[in-house]
Amino acid sequence: MTAHRIVSHEEWIKASQALLAKEKQFTQLREEMARERRALPWEKVDKGYVFEAPEGRVTLADLFEGRGQLIVQHFMFGPDWTEGCPGCSYWSDNFNGIEAHLAARDTSFVAVSRGPLDKLQAYKQRMGWDFRWVSSLGNDFNFDYGVSLKPGDKYNFGTMEAKGEMPGVSAFRREDGAIYRTYSTYSRGLDLLNGAYHLLDITSKGRDEAELSFPMAWVKRHDKY
Repeated sequence: MTAHRIVSHEEWIKASQALLAKEKQFTQLREEMARERRALPWEKVDKGYVFEAPEGRVTLADLFEGRGQLIVQHFMFGPDWTEGCPGCSYWSDNFNGIEAHLAARDTSFVAVSRGPLDKLQAYKQRMGWDFRWVSSLGNDFNFDYGVSLKPGDKYNFGTMEAKGEMPGVSAFRREDGAIYRTYSTYSRGLDLLNGAYHLLDITSKGRDEAELSFPMAWVKRHDKY
């Protein structure tokens, strides 16, 4: 028999109303954070990055596809890897099919990795994803945006020790022919972008990771469960 507290319908409604008040406060705080995020100063992109795409070599400006905004998923897939990071793959399952919705708000989406294009395309087909994915193997994009680390580099705006390939998401804006970085997030900042995690958060068990060797130890590529 469950050891969890069991109450009447009336008591359950009362407890849910109390939680709802806190949830509304959280929503207001989240909206305030979003306003502060939009108010961040912008950083101009001065380098002329060129990526490998299925149609050939493309620039960062090309990735906007004529729109004013671009979201980049910094997907962990190193040059010598045979498949993508399980964690990044878990996040990417949340991004499949969103491009039309983003496009309706003047925004394009692309995943960028240092892996060779043929490996990225093969893995994309295996996973059944439809979003755009390009290779940055021939440029410094991943290093400049803090997701491919050289010895001595630190991750998450210099606040964390890490090495090799790391995850992140960056947002860019294009105005009057110039490109600007408007936002980047790394580490736990990516949590907001994972719908599966937030669905688990509304269940009685939650993410159920406390007893694992590390929080995401249970995560597999979706074709490996």
